Amino acid sequence: MSIFEGFLSTSETLGAFSDRAFVDAMLRFEAALARAQAAEGLIPESAAHSIVGSCKVELFDVAKIVRESGRAGSVAIPLVKALREAVGLFNAEAVPFVHFGSTSQDVIDSAMALVTREAVALVEADLAKAADALLRLAVQHADTPMLARTLMQPASVTSFGFKCAGWAAPLVRSRTRLRAAAKHALQLQLGGAVGTLAQMKGQGAAVRQRMAKELGLGDPGATWHTQRDEWVALGCELGLLTGSLGKVAVDISLLGQYEVAEVAEPSEPGRGGSSAMPHKRNPVASMVAIAAAHRAPQRVAALLGAMPQQHERALGAWQAELAEWPQLLMSAHGSVRAMAGALPGLQVDAARMRANIDRLRAELPRDAADEWFDPALAVNAGQTALAQVKALQAQLSSDKELSP
Repeated sequence: MSIFEGFLSTSETLGAFSDRAFVDAMLRFEAALARAQAAEGLIPESAAHSIVGSCKVELFDVAKIVRESGRAGSVAIPLVKALREAVGLFNAEAVPFVHFGSTSQDVIDSAMALVTREAVALVEADLAKAADALLRLAVQHADTPMLARTLMQPASVTSFGFKCAGWAAPLVRSRTRLRAAAKHALQLQLGGAVGTLAQMKGQGAAVRQRMAKELGLGDPGATWHTQRDEWVALGCELGLLTGSLGKVAVDISLLGQYEVAEVAEPSEPGRGGSSAMPHKRNPVASMVAIAAAHRAPQRVAALLGAMPQQHERALGAWQAELAEWPQLLMSAHGSVRAMAGALPGLQVDAARMRANIDRLRAELPRDAADEWFDPALAVNAGQTALAQVKALQAQLSSDKELSP
């Protein structure tokens, strides 16, 4: 994380993917593994008790684990070594049962699913705020006339409410798809060395089911070590979301230019200033969302590029995917948080919108002005916008009813 990336994300997402949070998630996996295996008679209850008691992140030197991961080639290897040492201090007989029948990718993929679940919940919450703000603006300005612009030039009259409904629609659809993708992607990973769980003597499925229930993850019914389709599909949805938010941000930034001055982001002390020009007020929320839209495609492409993985466990491709994943979530939440903060207070200058129409009408032949730039054209646009808002609100309500 460079000095230039922090303000493009949020403290919550940075925290979710912090070293400490990820090590904690891995320890939660190890504790759940021990409990499930003891319940199925694979390891002694006393061993499970010792392992679970040692799976507390405050007992570990997280920085040392991260440092040693480079030499080991996996953050799970120094974590498991440290856990065995911790367990051995109190119960040497339990040490052989630490991480029993599992493998590094199991603990890392499952931990990634746990921290991703937290990050996706943050994205969903802010996405709901952004969509709701746009729907309210669509109703409030259903028949507020404004210029519609195609190829960056005035084309006809629309309404600002119609524009807001158009901004909201992909966000509402994205929220629905994001939930569905997360449901399929946030699954427990448990396959052992080659995906067969051979060491668990036929009890692997039962162990996996118990662990999934305890950790609140889905039970995939099998290993997905090199079957990354559901996981990458979630990444693609996050990429689509950042693109949709970026489109809203581009429009707002263009409408906010001095020469247009039809909308403006809400202002507050210290936000959007210039180091040299005190008169400037820069659209910071739009800037963050546009930056995310520029960065996300490369992240998604990297995930797709890492999908051809070798045999049962990947060399390099999986590791590349892991490195890209947090950055994608950080960009996505940074974008949606920025827009969720700006949209409810968006400043709309309806008088300026009308003045821009009137100025153009005065420069056109009367027949063209009346056909394409009659402010009354906003009425039909407004009716269409209200119908679209009603449908989008129904979709949001349906999503709430389907929430777990």
